[in-house]
Amino acid sequence: MNLNLSIKPEEEIQIIIHHWIRTLNIKLGWIKDFDKIIVNYVSSFASTFFMFDTFRSSSKLLNTFTGHTNYVWGIDYSTFDDCQLICSGSGDKTVRVWDVDNNKQIQSFNGHSSEVCCVRFSSYYYHNHRQNVICSSSNDKTIRFWDFKHNKQLQIFNEHTGYVYSIKFSPFNGGRYLCSGSNDKTIRLWDIETSKSLHIFNGHEDIVCCVDISPLQSNNNNDK
Repeated sequence: MNLNLSIKPEEEIQIIIHHWIRTLNIKLGWIKDFDKIIVNYVSSFASTFFMFDTFRSSSKLLNTFTGHTNYVWGIDYSTFDDCQLICSGSGDKTVRVWDVDNNKQIQSFNGHSSEVCCVRFSSYYYHNHRQNVICSSSNDKTIRFWDFKHNKQLQIFNEHTGYVYSIKFSPFNGGRYLCSGSNDKTIRLWDIETSKSLHIFNGHEDIVCCVDISPLQSNNNNDK
């Protein structure tokens, strides 16, 4: 989609949002059951992300979260103990947690030594260990787990030899498994319960930018 370079950033955001609404209404009719969408808006001057009420006629801005001092490369949304939370990762090397209902930052981690590319909430830690945990990947070649309730780092995966651009938890086994993609040209599969690397996929000839895990193709048992 081509945008007129003379328009204001706020107008550009609205154009993007309305384009998404038209696309999603065509391709995903069920999404009208939701009334909010979180937008990570990255530009040459943006270190802010926004929450919009997009599936109503107004497409009004609900919240603005400001605090990062560099690009915001990744966000994730989840609920913990009935609280709506967003986590974010930035070029300022920090991982931050935001309380949506109160519109405020509640935690910040600065353990990475380079840009944070991707962040994910861990449902496995929450449901199996009652811990509120974020996973983050970085250009420092590491994947780290943070307990944001007790303000501490839990574990670190450091077997990639290049930037780790993308991470994704499995949609099965309660999110026990994590895959990661890196500019070392590999995809790795991890067991977060044992902190072990289970497999390395070496088929790519260049940078791995994005990863996902397919749901299990089983009609009988979704736990294997």
